[in-house]
Amino acid sequence: MKQYHDLLTDILQNGEVRDDRTGVGTISLFAKQLRFNLRESFPAITTKKLAWKSCVGELLWFLEGSSDERRLAEITYGYRDTSKVTIWTPNSMAGYWKPKAKFEGDLGRVYGVQWRSWNKHNLKCDFGKTWEPGYNRAATDWKQIDQIKDLIEGLKTNPNGRRHIISAWNVGELDEMALPPCHVMSQFYVSKNKELSCHMYQRSVDVFLGLPFNIASYALLTHMIAQVCGLSVGELIISTGDTHIYSDHIEQVNEQLRREAYAQPTLWLNPEIKDIDKFTMDDIKLNNYKSHDSIKANMAV
Repeated sequence: MKQYHDLLTDILQNGEVRDDRTGVGTISLFAKQLRFNLRESFPAITTKKLAWKSCVGELLWFLEGSSDERRLAEITYGYRDTSKVTIWTPNSMAGYWKPKAKFEGDLGRVYGVQWRSWNKHNLKCDFGKTWEPGYNRAATDWKQIDQIKDLIEGLKTNPNGRRHIISAWNVGELDEMALPPCHVMSQFYVSKNKELSCHMYQRSVDVFLGLPFNIASYALLTHMIAQVCGLSVGELIISTGDTHIYSDHIEQVNEQLRREAYAQPTLWLNPEIKDIDKFTMDDIKLNNYKSHDSIKANMAV
């Protein structure tokens, strides 16, 4: 993970001090890229402890298509009890969101909902040649698109296709989400030797807290999709937009940079699973993972 440490150093040395939505403030660079070879090892951070269980739970929650933060707790820990917080608990409790929530723990039309139930509408009304804004949803036929299902079918039937894309950035529904998506789009590519690679674009990235989590999540997703499609894995490429360290994370970043990395672990997936919807927490394991202790830091909301 040397390139991750290099990115932290680059931001500290060359980043621009900026105000941000959360009021915390950041040091930021724009438009960076990381590449990870998935063929021999798994890109889990070792200079601090990766919250692996939370990472797996969140990805399974995305793939389930849920918007329920307590369902995330149930997948990850086995029960919905409020004593178990998740990485989405602060967002579900945020003052700007709670008045919009439809139930306790509702996060709206966030990642998993967009992945599995993207709304497509067909207008029943004829507006003629000129579009008239403000149409009524009641006058619309709604269809939900399962992007994950379509992606897997496309990879199987047309591996050379250039439209193997998942998008979470649904412009018409951003105001219906507790948090607009940070990792907004991913594209998948099958090489001639049947290796699956993923290129993910992230518009905004908290490099200290969030990026190690995002790297592990998309590496895991690539492995899972490859398995159900009968493919091996190739590369994970992550391109980032606003690439930042929060001002209250600088001390923690410097502590992490003083640590020496351990060897990368490997991933085990239950080879019996051939359906993306059948994976459970028990079907996914990180083998030979050794890391330094965790480094605590506040999450900006």
